[in-house]
Amino acid sequence: MRNDSIRDRRARFALAAGLTLALALGSAQASAEVGPPEKEDLKFGFIKLTDMAPLAIAYEKRYFEDEGLFVTLEAQANWKVLLDRVIDGQLDGAHMLAGQPLAANVGFGTAAPIVTPFSMDLNGNGITVSNAVWEEMKGAIPKGADGKPVHPISAEALKPVVAKHKAAGKPFKMGMVFPVSTHNYELRYWLAAGGITPGFYAPHKGDTDGQIDAEVLLSVTPPPQMPATMEAGTIDGYCVGEPWNQQAVAKGIGVPVITDYEIWKNNPEKVFGITEQFAKDNPNTTVRIVKALIRAAKWLDEGDNANRVEAVKILAKPNYVGADAGVIANSMTGTFEYEKGDKRPVPDFNVFFRYNATYPYYSDAIWYLTQMRRWGQIPEAKPDSWYLDMAKKVYRPEIYRQAAEALIAEGKMQASDFPELAKETGFRPKTKDFIDGVEFDATQPNAYIDKLEIGLKGDAKL
Repeated sequence: MRNDSIRDRRARFALAAGLTLALALGSAQASAEVGPPEKEDLKFGFIKLTDMAPLAIAYEKRYFEDEGLFVTLEAQANWKVLLDRVIDGQLDGAHMLAGQPLAANVGFGTAAPIVTPFSMDLNGNGITVSNAVWEEMKGAIPKGADGKPVHPISAEALKPVVAKHKAAGKPFKMGMVFPVSTHNYELRYWLAAGGITPGFYAPHKGDTDGQIDAEVLLSVTPPPQMPATMEAGTIDGYCVGEPWNQQAVAKGIGVPVITDYEIWKNNPEKVFGITEQFAKDNPNTTVRIVKALIRAAKWLDEGDNANRVEAVKILAKPNYVGADAGVIANSMTGTFEYEKGDKRPVPDFNVFFRYNATYPYYSDAIWYLTQMRRWGQIPEAKPDSWYLDMAKKVYRPEIYRQAAEALIAEGKMQASDFPELAKETGFRPKTKDFIDGVEFDATQPNAYIDKLEIGLKGDAKL
């Protein structure tokens, strides 16, 4: 992605490795447990979103090269193409939606044994509506002393707008990026918490549109195309990652009404995905990839986001996100703009390392699986044990541990950077940090599903 060749990068790596014999010996001893990479030349895919940042930083800061890895990063057209290219080996790994490896193992969509040893970030999404919809919603939204809307904004404010569309014989349409994306589940969660049914899937009947009994029709739109699609009137709003909510504000075509931080505080968003076969064939390479990504995530968050200005400049390059740096900076530097001029501090809008963001928790996987069941992507009831077994099949904290311990041994990071390693439960504490206040306890997935007012429960099947 820079104009340097793999040969140049190899030469720099060899030169750096040989600067002093003492350093070389020390590094070899510290990383002896990991061993040399089985595969050095790698190609990783990504979608043009700011949360691909750990890949860009690991490349630009040469953390991959420190591991003897020579990486090419390549933007992909959409999430399906990205997944298919990882499965068929055109890509060695990729920036993936957290739900993609799980859905691939469950068999919803393209079936394949995909695993993840690394969680890429927390938060980072928003829900945006068109200016016309916003004008209709505003009357139902409380205002603060400053005259500005009080956040978080409930989807209850959208209900009369949806009803008005229905009365006029017009479907209310919203975009999300993929059927198993966080965006789909967050948008559905927000709508359902406000009493709006977003529709169900019935894959056992060949229905994968997710619009059965829907009051709001959700459809797939690639992230960079969201603003233009809404501006054209094809959709009335959307849920997407940055910078495409802030792009709507910058273009004056829409208003973000809520961030995913307000829907579920510190929710997991993307993961780094590889095939199970790649992990088996290349165990040392896999650990070294994770080492580089952990260092990149730490760099992105360290010093209270002190490196974010530099990160924004990197991400603005056309070969990464390719959006205006000012638009990217709106969220990446700890603020978020709702209506034009209504910019508010949201320091945790993008989190890459703090709050154990990089650790692949089983509980994160289980939440996604509960939403797949809730909306019919998993058509039949499963016992609680199934949820944990599937989480353990896909999420691989044991690989993460190897990477973290190697970084500690090499002096690149401290044990205090990895508080989760001392616990190693694989579960975040149960939480009520959702917009509807419903408590999620990953050890009891079926009890959690049953508490959600709208959605499939128990043995229900479409």
